[in-house]
Amino acid sequence: MNTSFNKLLLIGVALEFLILIGCYLLHPEWEETFQYAARYSGRLSAVVFLYTFYSYAMTFPLVLGKNLKVRHFIKLFAVLHVIHFAFLALNIYLNDIQLVPVKLLGGALAYLMIVVAPFILHRLKRPFQLLYFYYVALVMTITYVARVQGDFEGAQPYWLHDAMLVIFLVAMIGFALRMWKAKT
Repeated sequence: MNTSFNKLLLIGVALEFLILIGCYLLHPEWEETFQYAARYSGRLSAVVFLYTFYSYAMTFPLVLGKNLKVRHFIKLFAVLHVIHFAFLALNIYLNDIQLVPVKLLGGALAYLMIVVAPFILHRLKRPFQLLYFYYVALVMTITYVARVQGDFEGAQPYWLHDAMLVIFLVAMIGFALRMWKAKT
């Protein structure tokens, strides 16, 4: 494994640990600790994903297999999002949150894609790479739409949700334009 990736991974895992410790110190009841840890861990994942997508778009049409920076960030995002999933699962379990299976399908597919991406994404052709980035971005966008509409159990609408929604929409359009321009 690359030394720079190891440092990046160490920083990412340390940030997740700080999120958990900070949430515990502010909200020592486990139900609230993991509710807030899932929330802030998700925001960290969103930022890392957006940076990864940005790096991919800015180096497009460079072959992903040769783009170590983007590949490192894809791995980092996968690890951080697995940690986020653990916090989220504990939040759901501890707070007895009822899940709607139909609503879970899209997110479950995105999680599967995120976990598998570090192993195969660089071997896939560009259309599949774009499908990965845009599908994950779409699922994250839909999550923020649910938060904005107040449909997210345990989280009240907040201005940051509106901001993240706008950021994701602008990023998806901006990255598409950048890649289209680089391709031609």
